[in-house]
Amino acid sequence: MTATTAYAVPRSRATDRGGALRRVDWVLLAAVAGLLAIGALEVWSVTSGGSPSAPKGRSFLKKEAVNVGIGSVLALAAAWFDYRRLRLWAPVVYAAAVLGLVAVLSPLGATINGSHSWILLPAGFSIQPSEIAKVALVVGLAMVLSEKRGSETAAGDGDVVLALVGAAVPLGLVMLQPDLGTALVISLMVVGMIAVSGAPLRWVVLLVVTAAGLGTAAVTVPGLLSPYQVDRLTSFAHPDRDLSGSAYNVHQGMIAIGGGGLHGYGLFHGPQTQGGFVPEQQTDFIFTAVGEELGFRGALALVALLLVVLWRAGRIAWAADDLFGRLVGVGTICWFGFQAFENIGMTLGIMPVTGVPLPFVSYGGSSTFAALVAVGLLQNVHTRRSGRHPGVD
Repeated sequence: MTATTAYAVPRSRATDRGGALRRVDWVLLAAVAGLLAIGALEVWSVTSGGSPSAPKGRSFLKKEAVNVGIGSVLALAAAWFDYRRLRLWAPVVYAAAVLGLVAVLSPLGATINGSHSWILLPAGFSIQPSEIAKVALVVGLAMVLSEKRGSETAAGDGDVVLALVGAAVPLGLVMLQPDLGTALVISLMVVGMIAVSGAPLRWVVLLVVTAAGLGTAAVTVPGLLSPYQVDRLTSFAHPDRDLSGSAYNVHQGMIAIGGGGLHGYGLFHGPQTQGGFVPEQQTDFIFTAVGEELGFRGALALVALLLVVLWRAGRIAWAADDLFGRLVGVGTICWFGFQAFENIGMTLGIMPVTGVPLPFVSYGGSSTFAALVAVGLLQNVHTRRSGRHPGVD
């Protein structure tokens, strides 16, 4: 089978501009827009010190607007080109992501909050290649696991081995930074995509057992994790210890969320938020600001919007015309779902602090770009389905 015949794209109204616009999942876009709006407002509030006109707050708000604008353009590009042709570029995207992760470990990399995960850019901007690697792995693993040879109808042992080798390279580079949170997200993406690819069940069982073993070793074997990561895990297991040290962030965050009550204090009026008691509140701990200033209702609305995103992604994956599109949807669901659960869970004390952003809400260019590109890919799969699943809209 030649590359031309393998990736030939049928011409239909579903692929023209008008047809694509009519097939856009507007519910998904509305949910993402709502999350971006909540995130921008809370980033503004967190960085303003209680004064909406404060220069620092306005500066962060402008940067967040720029991030969303750039991310929207990238999402449009990801949605525009037919994903059945886009898959041909998967190796290039993967190689670029790996090069970015290698660059982080070179003198070009910078350490922020104990993780050597960043490359600093002019004008106060920075990029985190590990976020871009998530997109590369979603597309790359989908390509590998959906590639059929002969009479195969599902991923075989060889496909799984190739996928694991491909995932091991960026995963190893991420762990060298070290970035445990991103490593966990990538690991769950890999397991989820392999499970849906039709690969033999023994692979899924083996991966789950291996992950459990590695997790246990990371906690018990000295030297596998950096000291600050060990402190975070220790504080999760013993939340009442060291409230002024390793458990300080979570303790202050829980005070903020609990203090918000049902209605919240209102934007720019949260005592913990405006007093600067919760570190990294515009990024990893943004949910604590939502809980304090918008209250339980606001936090519930945010969670509901995240669930809508996952619901629409699931319907898109279910209705996809091919395994490649389905795997793109499943990989995105695993990514967004686990990362949101981990981020919100760590602010509530039910998950260890691993430093992952809340999708679409936390401040940060790289995370916003990657998440919006993933939404563009979902729209790409959705607009080009054949309509063989009439129960899915």
